[in-house]
Amino acid sequence: MPPSGLPALPRKLYARRPDIFPRAIDGFFRRLKWVVMAVTLAIYYVTPWLRWNRGAYAPDQAVLVDLAHRRFYFFSIEIWPHEFYYVAGLLVMAGIGLFLVTSTVGRAWCGYACPQTVWTDLFLHVERAIDGDRNAQLRLKKAPWTASKIGRRVLKHGSWLFIGLVTGGAWVFYFADAPTLAHDLVTGEAAHVAYATIAILTATTYIFGGFMREQVCLYMCPWPRIQGAMLDERSLIVTYKDWRGEPRSHGVKRSDESGDCIDCQACVQVCPVGIDIRNGAQFACITCALCIDACDQMMDKVGRPRGLIDYATLEDCKAEAAGAAPVPVTRTLFRPRTLAYFAVWSAVGLAMVFALGARARLDLTTAHDRNPLWVQLSGGDVRNAYTVKIRNMESRPRTLRLAIEGLEQGVMWDSLSDATAAGRMMTVSVAPDQVEAHRIYVRAPGRGPATEDFHFIIAAADGSSDSARDEARFDRPEMQP
Repeated sequence: MPPSGLPALPRKLYARRPDIFPRAIDGFFRRLKWVVMAVTLAIYYVTPWLRWNRGAYAPDQAVLVDLAHRRFYFFSIEIWPHEFYYVAGLLVMAGIGLFLVTSTVGRAWCGYACPQTVWTDLFLHVERAIDGDRNAQLRLKKAPWTASKIGRRVLKHGSWLFIGLVTGGAWVFYFADAPTLAHDLVTGEAAHVAYATIAILTATTYIFGGFMREQVCLYMCPWPRIQGAMLDERSLIVTYKDWRGEPRSHGVKRSDESGDCIDCQACVQVCPVGIDIRNGAQFACITCALCIDACDQMMDKVGRPRGLIDYATLEDCKAEAAGAAPVPVTRTLFRPRTLAYFAVWSAVGLAMVFALGARARLDLTTAHDRNPLWVQLSGGDVRNAYTVKIRNMESRPRTLRLAIEGLEQGVMWDSLSDATAAGRMMTVSVAPDQVEAHRIYVRAPGRGPATEDFHFIIAAADGSSDSARDEARFDRPEMQP
């Protein structure tokens, strides 16, 4: 027994997930969800099959994460490992964009474009097509296990598994040539990691979309908690206008004191999360706005104005409850906070576009031998050795000129040629889309400072403006008189 004056603890600390069978609804926001779902699924499934001509020396898949060669191809853009800051920039833009959307229209991302929402919505439509709408699903759940019920369950779960399989299969196509990998998967010649990845993604899609559904949003996703810091009184959210709806009439018969809400439960029945929006703003609400469609339909039937449940800000709700006219949406969308987010988002995007347009297609790095730092030649000259790495970032072979700048009377040659052919410049060939290392020897008079800086310069031999340089150090044994 608990001590006197303290409440008794519940007998069970775990509450089983209640079954949620959302009712089908039609309206503006439902049609918008259809469009977003169709577009996002088409992008996901079709993108790996798009082709993009990059020449004979690069893959022709439009979007490809080539882990074997450490490249990321996105149409005409090619990202190298040392350019990972572009990926970081995209992540920053995604984060700021999420802040912008949330501060403007609440969890619209969660309600329309989040992968969990999209696939859960798809699974719900499949379930509704096989088992029927909400009432039919409730009856089927309570019905005994007959051949018809077993057949429906097998068909439904088989359809869900097929969607999961296609989803996992589409994902691995982003990491290899899609037609080739598809052939290898069918013939059993694909790598084991491809089959394992498909199996894992099939299972997660099937479990998250078919069983966990809103539980992923409520307990696994951190964004419902973070969104509270992004919303303010001027953010558009799905809102029940209680000053207009209360007190409820509990049916179509209304008294003079009754509000517009007839407690039909339509807003609750269509909610994919199973909440009652009339209880106020809740972290579980994904702002899908299906309750708006359901309530508007009911208001039309009972002859009351639409908008009992609507997109509105808390500030505007207070003003409207006091008798003020509704505030235009444009004034809510374009305000200092959202404009600041948009400015930062745009600045990051423009900076990335500028960096992509200005980046060089050649790169050069040098590494001085540590042991020995120098070699004294018989004629009195000193020789240093370097590893020069030349990066050709174009999908064609290139002939380049490697030269020395500074280090007077210094000459160089590579490990494949004789020292008698040494000079201030040499020609090298680099394969397409490759980094090639060259062993370079530099000779200079022994008289001079113990350390002298100079530059290696690489430039295109075809007359283009591409060039790169890297600083190097020439060491001597000691200061010579």
